[in-house]
Amino acid sequence: MGDFVVWLNDVGMNDVDTVGGKNASLGEMIGALSKKGVNVPGGFATTALAFNKFLDYNNLKSEINSILSALDTENINQLTEAGSNIRNLVLGSEFPVDLLSEIKKYYAQLESKLGHNTTFAVRSSATAEDLPEASFAGQQETYLNVSGIDNILESIKMVFASLYNDRAISYRVHQGFEHEMVSLSAGVQQMIRSDIGSSGVMFTLDTESGFRDVVFITSAYGLGETVVQGSVNPDEFYVYKPTLDSGKESILSKNLGSKEIKMIYAKKNSNDKVAIESVPIELQQTFSLDDVQVKTLASYAIVIENHYGRPMDIEWALDGTDDNLYIVQARPETVKSRESSSNKIDSYRLTENGNVVVEGRSIGNRIGSGPAKVISDISQMNQINQGDVLVTDMTDPDWEPVMKRASAIITNRGGRTCHAAIIARELGVPAIVGTINATKLLSSGDLVTASCSEGDTGYVYEGLLSYEQDSVSVENLPDIGTKIMMNVGNPGRAFDFANIPNSGVGLARLEFIINTTIGIHPKALLEFDDLPVDLQSEIRIRSAGYESAVDFYVSKLTEGIATIAASFAHSPVIIRMSDFKSNEYANLFAGDRYEPNEENPMIGFRGAARYISTEFRECFKLECRAIKRARNEMGFTNVEVMIPFVRTLEEASKVIELLKENGLERGVDGLRVIMMCELPSNAVLAEEFLEYFDGFSIGSNDMTQLTLGIDRDSGLVAEGFDERNPAVKKILEMAINACHRKNKYVGICGQGPSDYPDLAEWLLSKNISSISLNPDTVIQTWTKLGRLK
Repeated sequence: MGDFVVWLNDVGMNDVDTVGGKNASLGEMIGALSKKGVNVPGGFATTALAFNKFLDYNNLKSEINSILSALDTENINQLTEAGSNIRNLVLGSEFPVDLLSEIKKYYAQLESKLGHNTTFAVRSSATAEDLPEASFAGQQETYLNVSGIDNILESIKMVFASLYNDRAISYRVHQGFEHEMVSLSAGVQQMIRSDIGSSGVMFTLDTESGFRDVVFITSAYGLGETVVQGSVNPDEFYVYKPTLDSGKESILSKNLGSKEIKMIYAKKNSNDKVAIESVPIELQQTFSLDDVQVKTLASYAIVIENHYGRPMDIEWALDGTDDNLYIVQARPETVKSRESSSNKIDSYRLTENGNVVVEGRSIGNRIGSGPAKVISDISQMNQINQGDVLVTDMTDPDWEPVMKRASAIITNRGGRTCHAAIIARELGVPAIVGTINATKLLSSGDLVTASCSEGDTGYVYEGLLSYEQDSVSVENLPDIGTKIMMNVGNPGRAFDFANIPNSGVGLARLEFIINTTIGIHPKALLEFDDLPVDLQSEIRIRSAGYESAVDFYVSKLTEGIATIAASFAHSPVIIRMSDFKSNEYANLFAGDRYEPNEENPMIGFRGAARYISTEFRECFKLECRAIKRARNEMGFTNVEVMIPFVRTLEEASKVIELLKENGLERGVDGLRVIMMCELPSNAVLAEEFLEYFDGFSIGSNDMTQLTLGIDRDSGLVAEGFDERNPAVKKILEMAINACHRKNKYVGICGQGPSDYPDLAEWLLSKNISSISLNPDTVIQTWTKLGRLK
């Protein structure tokens, strides 16, 4: 290796002090992972010695240290002036002759090997960067589509200067790094033609929950800077690691991003190296990676993670000329993988409701509130005060000095893997990105609450809503003699909820998935060709990226089911088939075309009667297809089926036969079919119903209203609604005892045990098999029950 310049394939992770974290990692992968099929473009790097030689040659060190020692990084104006002065000093300096000669020699050899038409990325790599304890994500600059020795030299000098970007100076102070202890290496790496392909970022865990069994991939068209900088809302993919090489379908879910712009090479007669252009609408409505490419990237990610022995943050590129995938950067993930394993779970929960103003992708799981401050340009950063909610089109790492002042951050653009999102996680600031129009819907001075505590989607509410923050210990939970399961309806929270001690999912409602991720009446999708043109147009927009409207429905159901099943892969996951009432189905898009107007939909066209009817049977078959796909094609045999609201034995017989006709035969491949025991007739004829089912899951809400004759939605009689009423408990006891006599499963998944620990205690005394609780009540209820044993 030379003193000032080295080939990337000659360095590895032992050379961070020589070429910085980024370049050391590139060299490590070229040397160790190329033979494992991971493609990493090569090049060369200047050394830390070269950087220090440059500073010494131009007598810059003392002047830089003098400026930085007098700097208060909390004073934005002072920070801006200091950074600008130092960068001008660097850019106005000359390369030492021996360093200049060595760079030219290496570039000539590289150009000779790759061809004179090859272009390069000139990347920064700090000796305190890409460390497990601090990402330094995006703190220094990268220059793309650079060619010719003069442009290479200019870019290297600009990379050197970027060590003194305002954001980099502030970040080092925040992370506790001494400025003079950090040096910079410039990497000159072959460009991958993702300008005519696609690119993005992937993590080897879920960035919000830390769930380790997935690879999370983001992707957009063009050069990767749009994803990294957060200027585009990318496509998102989750891949399940345990089944990736099993032959089973391993893509858990896909989310289509808007991808409105892309970064490409600028025209040769332009002064710029790159340009931004709009993405045609037909490409916006198509995923930027196909399934094979997604799984190939995930396999690369696992190889990289296994090699480094820790969760990784990886940038990738798809070359549009050869259709090959390349890894262009890999660094340790620095947030979730560093969280203390203190056996405590921190949670945030709103304690009052409000009007949603705007929504986007949530970063973190916290809640922040305060006055909105709408900022249109980075020059207005000094307007942000401590506790403001920062609202802007997009942030990039330049915003770091004020991001830590904000109680929350809201942007129009950006995805979960952009640099700003990474920094927000490191700072512990809740962020909602990709809202599209937050800057139009919010005004400076508006009092708002930003909630990232409700899953994948972050919500901005009007007003300063009250919320609770809990830190609950999960150590030494007692054995209480029954299984504690959870009610999980939102797939977006499943990875997070899996961190709570549990014995599986006692209730996962399909209607939640239908309502939040599909939003269209299934019959409208089945009869798509017969719909009016305006309805067809809207459905095409909502189902973009999928083969057909029906495929969209089945795929989204499957994704939701599979995500929950993967989160609790070693325990049963009981999926309740849809239990919308007619008025709720009517609220779906185009639903009013198909639903009757019932006087009392609570006891109307719902549950098993709906499934077996000629009006709804084809819709129910779509739900069966999704369950079957999750179990058979994806390998989630922990998925079990639950049928709600079965009024009669005839309905029980018919629905079991209908399941069989649709490939869900009870007992085949271990499939259990559970009945929701929620009508008094179910308890009275419990043993007869159990001839058709593998057990009961008691729905205490409907059982209470139908036993006591109380409409649970009526405020006039709500006072009398109590699952602990002696009549209700007698009915429940009948059902429990029948299951014991038949040696069948019996659990409860209604609201009662979550609301009333004394009801949970009573159920415990009746030897119920499982109690399924709302996630936020699991630890408290479990602990209370343990004290009673």
